[in-house]
Amino acid sequence: MSLDIVVGTQWGDEGKGRVVDVLAANVDYVARFNGGDNAGHTVTVGEKTFKLHLIPSGIIQPHTIALIGNGLVINPEILVQEMNMLKESNVEVNPERLKISFAAHLITPGHLALDKAKETLRGGKKIGTTLRGIGPAYNMKASRNGLRMESMLDPVKFHHQITDHIHEINRQLTKLYEMDPLDAESIADQYTKYARILAPYISDPSQILSEAIRNGKNVLAEGAQGTLLDLDHGTYPYVTSSHPTAAGALIGLGLSTSFVDRIIGVTKAFQTRVGEGPFPTEVFGNIAERLRGTGVNPWDEFGTTTGRPRRVGWLDGVLLRYTSRINGLSELTVTKLDILSGIPVIKICVAYQMNNKSFPDLPLGPADLSPFTPIYEKMEGWEENITGARHWKDLPLQARNYILRIEEICGVPVKFISVGPERSQIITID
Repeated sequence: MSLDIVVGTQWGDEGKGRVVDVLAANVDYVARFNGGDNAGHTVTVGEKTFKLHLIPSGIIQPHTIALIGNGLVINPEILVQEMNMLKESNVEVNPERLKISFAAHLITPGHLALDKAKETLRGGKKIGTTLRGIGPAYNMKASRNGLRMESMLDPVKFHHQITDHIHEINRQLTKLYEMDPLDAESIADQYTKYARILAPYISDPSQILSEAIRNGKNVLAEGAQGTLLDLDHGTYPYVTSSHPTAAGALIGLGLSTSFVDRIIGVTKAFQTRVGEGPFPTEVFGNIAERLRGTGVNPWDEFGTTTGRPRRVGWLDGVLLRYTSRINGLSELTVTKLDILSGIPVIKICVAYQMNNKSFPDLPLGPADLSPFTPIYEKMEGWEENITGARHWKDLPLQARNYILRIEEICGVPVKFISVGPERSQIITID
C-alpha cells in the first residue's frame, strides 16, 4: 500500500528507534537502509531496554518482518550478537522474520584496523569516527573491491576471499601505518562460521518489499544517523559515509519513488551531537549538564554505540529548516520534550548572523558554520512534569507554544511528541 520513511533531522541520536517501534505497530515490514553498527537505536518496552545497531527497531513488534538493505555495511560479529540478544529476550529471529540483502557489504577486522590507523594519523584533525570500520568498508565498496553478503553463500570460496582481503589490508597496515599485521587465517576461520549462520538470512529485500507494497502491505524504512551527517548534504568532512536522507532510503533499499507516502522527520526538542564538527548552538556548564543528564538512565544523552557524552545545545531552527527541505518532510516527530521541563527560559535559534547580516537560511549548506553566530528567540518555559501527558491538551500552554513555534520555523506539522522513553509516552496530534 505505501512506503513511509523515517529520517533524523539533526546529527543522529534523535530518538528514531523508539519512533520506529511505535510506528511499526501499524506496518507489515520494517527496513534499515543505511549505515552500520555505528548506529544505536534504543527501544524501551516495560522494564526491558533494547539497544540495536543493525537490526531494524521495528522487529520488537511481534508481527513485523525486518529487512536489512543493500545500503548497509555489516559487521557479522555484531549482527550475530544482536540476533542472539533478541532471541534471549524472547523476540523471534529466524530467516522468515529477518532478511538481509545479498548486496550489503561486510565489515571485517581489517576495516576496523584501517579506521583506527587513519583516525590516529589525523592527530588533532580527527573526524570523530566511531572506529567501527564504517568509512573503510564504504571506501572499498566505492572502489569496487569490497566483500558483499552474497559471498557468504559459498563458505569455501568465502574463506579464500576473506584471507586475500586481510592480506591486502595487512600490506597497507604495515607499509603505510607501521602497524602489526592481522592474523588472516584465524579471521577467515571465524568469518566462515558467521557465513554458515547468516547464509539462510540472505535474500533480496528490494524484490520482497516491491512485491509487498504492490500487494497492499505497509513498509516502514528506518534510517541511521541524521541528515546533518549525510556524505553530501551534511557538515562535511564531519559526516558519515552513507546517505541518511529520504533519498538514501530509496537507494539503500532498491525501491521506486512512486511508492513513497510519508516522510517522517525526527528531531529532539533541543540539539545534540557526538564527535567533532561545527555546532553553532552548543552550550556548556550547568545548562549543558541539565540537558545531558547523568548517564544513568537510557534517556540520558550518552551515545548508545560509543558511550561518549553527547554535546548539547539549543534547538537550531536554521538547520531544522534546511533538513526539512532536503528530505521533503511531510511531518515531524519531536522527542524529549520532557527534558525541557523546569527550564525557565528556553532558547531557539531562528537565524544566523555574520558581519552584521542576518541569514534565515544557509547560504552554502552546513559544511562551514564557523563564521556564524546564532540569533536566538527566547520562549517562556514550564515547570510541570509532562511525562504523564498523553494528549495535546495535557501539555502546559508554554510547551504547546514551543511546539507551534517549531512548526512555524520549519513549515512542517508536528504529528507526534515524545515525553519519555517508554513506548506509551507518545502524544499523537490529529
